[in-house]
This record gives sequence, structure tokens and C-alpha cells, in this order.
Amino acid sequence: MKKIIFLLLTGLLVVFVTYTQTSKSQDKRATVACIAFYNVENLFDTIDSPDTFDTEYTPLGSKKWDSAKYWEKISNIARVISDIGTDITPDGPAIIGLAEVENRSVLEDLVNDPQIRNRNYQIVHYDSPDRRGVDVALLYQPKYFNLLSSKPNLFIPEGRTNFYSRDVLLVSGLFHGELMHVLVNHWPSRIGGERKSRPLRNSAAQLNRKIIDSLMVANPEAHILLMGDLNDDPVNESVKIHLKAGRKKDKLKPGELYNPFFEFYQKGIGSLAYRDSWNLFDMIIINQTLLSKKENTYQFLRAGVFNKRYLLQTEGQYSGYPLRTHVGDNYMGGFSDHFPTFIYVVREK
Repeated sequence: MKKIIFLLLTGLLVVFVTYTQTSKSQDKRATVACIAFYNVENLFDTIDSPDTFDTEYTPLGSKKWDSAKYWEKISNIARVISDIGTDITPDGPAIIGLAEVENRSVLEDLVNDPQIRNRNYQIVHYDSPDRRGVDVALLYQPKYFNLLSSKPNLFIPEGRTNFYSRDVLLVSGLFHGELMHVLVNHWPSRIGGERKSRPLRNSAAQLNRKIIDSLMVANPEAHILLMGDLNDDPVNESVKIHLKAGRKKDKLKPGELYNPFFEFYQKGIGSLAYRDSWNLFDMIIINQTLLSKKENTYQFLRAGVFNKRYLLQTEGQYSGYPLRTHVGDNYMGGFSDHFPTFIYVVREK
């Protein structure tokens, strides 16, 4: 337990960054934007949906999920979103991908929470075939992002036609005039063991790689971001081999992606805790256009894990872990079992 608390405190020191917008030779105007991802852990409404297994998140279910708990959950998630990235930009995330949301209705309640209502977040969401009814979604601020198209890409692993999981959500638009594609993911879990379930995540990575390759052929200058809860760490083969996401910007081969969260993982900084150690399943991976030095275009600045102290459980067996909504069926009134992750991009003029 001491180890996990030490690693967490170490992470707190490196998460928040500042950006100087002037140089010695001349003043530089710059636009800095935040892009984030957050697995919000079972954001369910209180209504029993007959076509999904969501009974536990109803007033009569095992978690006694009622309106008071639901609205507290909405408020908690909105508080986190309102806070991410505001150390550099007061607008917070220009774009934020979400995982484990039940339907569009909960997203509408979320974006209308008073803590983030003035950002005018717009919603991109499709119902996926996941048996529990949890989906991925994207929220965006129109002042940054002009939506062009969106599409859910059905994920069916080879030879598993009866496997039901989350879609890969592809959202395309203009980010301050620059073409940007965002893929939002929630890959299959490690239920049954990491080794046994590994082929499923490898298959999810291959689907993403196929989509990304097509996007790069169509427009090599477009920005591409892959974000999500991958249920794998940066060192796992799904990310390193099948996605071709490398750790060193200057060592990337043509077409390879850059994973800015590799260094966090090596330092023991994670987005979720399990058995007194950290995993970093929540990542934002980018293509090389965001690493170019081309003038008047957005470039990658920094990445971070958003792990402020109020997101931590402070006592009991899980002290130092993310403060979640439930532990088993016990209501904790927290946020999520995952921390959000984010990156900053900057465009100098």
C-alpha cells in the first residue's frame, strides 16, 4: 500500500504543466487546447432496459441505484470534466471521449449539468451491441471542433460472430480548420485472465489499425487520435505490435503512431489500480502529423494523467486508489475506478 501511495504522489508532481507563450526574440501568440478521455465507470440511468443486462443499476437491483445516487454520479463526473486541463486553458477539454455510458439520455443529463453547461458540449453517441448496454461516446465544444461525420465500426473478432462488445467510434471534423479524426475505444476486458483474453484485444487493435491506415491513405495530413480504455498497458502486444504505437518520437517509422503514455507507465503512474499496482489502460495515441514542426498547425505539447487528490479514496483497504462509485454493491459516492487521461495540443502563430 505504501508503494501505491508513493507512486501516486509522484504522479501528481508530473501531471500538471505550464506553457510559456513568449520567447526571448519575439512574442508568440498560441492556441492551446486540451483533449481528454475518461472511463466514467457504469454511468447508468435508473430504468431497466429489457434488451440489456442492467438490472443491478435499478432501484430494485443489487446496487439499489436510485435517482439520488444517479444525480450525484452525474454531478461528480461533470465536476471532473470541468476541472481537466484548466491549469492551461479555461475551456477545459475541447474534446473528451467517454466509456461506460449507457445511452444518449445520460449524456444529455451530463452536458446539461451546471458545472459544464456553458461549454455547450455536443454529443456523438451510438448504441453498441454490448450485452450490459455500455457504450463509448464523444463530447466536443463547437468553438473548437466542427463535426463532419461519425460512424460506429462494429467490432467482431475473427471466428467469434456471437461476441458482443463496444463499437469503435470514428468521429471526423475540423479542429480549428484542421482535419482531425478521433477513434474512441473500449476494448474487451481481461475477464478469464490476461493471456486467454489477449486475442480479443489484439483483434480490436487490428481493427483500429485498419481504420487508421485507410484514413492516412485518404489524407496523409490529417490528425488522427486513438483514445480509450484499451484494457492493456502500453507495453502489451496489442498496443506495441498491432497498433504500431511507439514510445520515442524520433524513432518512429513511417505510419507508426506515438504513444505519449509509455513514459508514465514506466514510472509507475497509472490510470487504475489493482492489487497495489498501477495499470495504464487509458491512453490517447496520436499519428505523426501532430509531431511535425509545420507552421500554423496543431502540434502535440504534453500528456498527463488527471489524478487530483479529490479523486482518491483516503481510507480503508483501497486507500490511494481511485474513489469509485461502488466497491461491490457498497455505495462509495465517488467518481470512477479510472482516472482520466489528457493531452495538450498547441498551435503557434
